[in-house]
Amino acid sequence: MLKKRVIPCLDVRDGRLTKGVKFKGNVDIGDPVETAARYFQEGADEIVFYDITASHEGRGIFLDVVERVASTIFIPFSVGGGINTLDDMRDVLLAGAEKVSVNSGAVKNPDIISQGAAQFGSQSVVVGMDVKQVEKSEAIPSGYEIVIHGGRKHMGMDALEWAQTAESLGAGELCINSIDADGTKDGYELNLTRLISDNVNIPVIASGGAGHPQHMVDAVTKGGASAALIASIVHYGEWTMAEIKKYMSDQGVMVRSDW
Repeated sequence: MLKKRVIPCLDVRDGRLTKGVKFKGNVDIGDPVETAARYFQEGADEIVFYDITASHEGRGIFLDVVERVASTIFIPFSVGGGINTLDDMRDVLLAGAEKVSVNSGAVKNPDIISQGAAQFGSQSVVVGMDVKQVEKSEAIPSGYEIVIHGGRKHMGMDALEWAQTAESLGAGELCINSIDADGTKDGYELNLTRLISDNVNIPVIASGGAGHPQHMVDAVTKGGASAALIASIVHYGEWTMAEIKKYMSDQGVMVRSDW
């Protein structure tokens, strides 16, 4: 059985680490490079960076931050936000990231998934999905809708259908972020996570809502995820990476142990 991953997520705005709740009320909480270095030292399996306003502002990714991170940590990390072309992907990978996460750009131009997979390999292409629960309808039979531009634009697209499309186009991994659960620390949206994980054959990362290590256990057992993305729980010093992974191990989840 593959070991489950624990992945700190660093949202970056204007070069600074930031955190909000349900994509709103973001506050500055520190330097992303220093924070990434700390999580690397504490035993993070990977790290994810999102430039949370790049797509909305129509600008490129923060390559200077990517380069600084690449020289500081020695574990895989992925970068998302404002990636719309093959050149954007190439720039991020050349700056030192192992993976690129496409979200809004992929919804608007799905071909970027297949082009990126062909050029750089599926293992380098993560499709991020920001999802909000809505009334079930003919257009959205799952009751989960894709929202882009940092939660600002509803697309009328069914999340499950989009997940399957992304897989068919060559995505190597899906990161499923529940806008409703984001930052609440009340636990992941397990129904959404299970819905996607049961209907694709690539790894699924659960995102949004972690407030206690039991939530990560639930994500990889009840939700069927391969990894759990975390933010507030470590950003605010409530738990360390080692404490989280030991808790998960004690609950019978196979994790990489560094404590």
